[in-house]
Amino acid sequence: MAARKVDFSKLTATLRPDTVASVNAFRRRHADLVKQISELREQSTTINFEGYRSILSNKKVVNDAEKAFSAFRPASYDLKEQMRVIDAQEAKAVAAAEATERRINQELVELKDLLVHIETARPVDQLTVDDVVKAVPEIDGIVEKMAKRGQWRLPGYYEKFGEFKVGF
Repeated sequence: MAARKVDFSKLTATLRPDTVASVNAFRRRHADLVKQISELREQSTTINFEGYRSILSNKKVVNDAEKAFSAFRPASYDLKEQMRVIDAQEAKAVAAAEATERRINQELVELKDLLVHIETARPVDQLTVDDVVKAVPEIDGIVEKMAKRGQWRLPGYYEKFGEFKVGF
């Protein structure tokens, strides 16, 4: 059975809590169904019609029941359509999971790169103006434009950080 091949302890360690709860509920339902099936298989499937004939006075009812029981054939259903729908849904779920995995792996690579950049970056107090201009070249043009206009304050700076005053 496929359920025996899955290492649920390893699986549940990597999933979100709500997903773990759903998986555990599924496992409980599966265990209950397996138990119910084994109990049904252990039950006797034969009917003692002679015992009923000896108890009941109306033998015709027992004869009719025995004839109906022996003539009974379970109906067979074509499950190809349902299986095709299930397979299509499974394929969609697998494709969505693979897309999510690719997206998460890409985000992990980007976050690892960002972490390396953060760890290798120089502290702010060691940066020079040339370093800032090298990192963001458009700053040089913006500063020149603001100096030509005589604009010495940045819009929104004082509202956000307040005015720095040195008392003499």
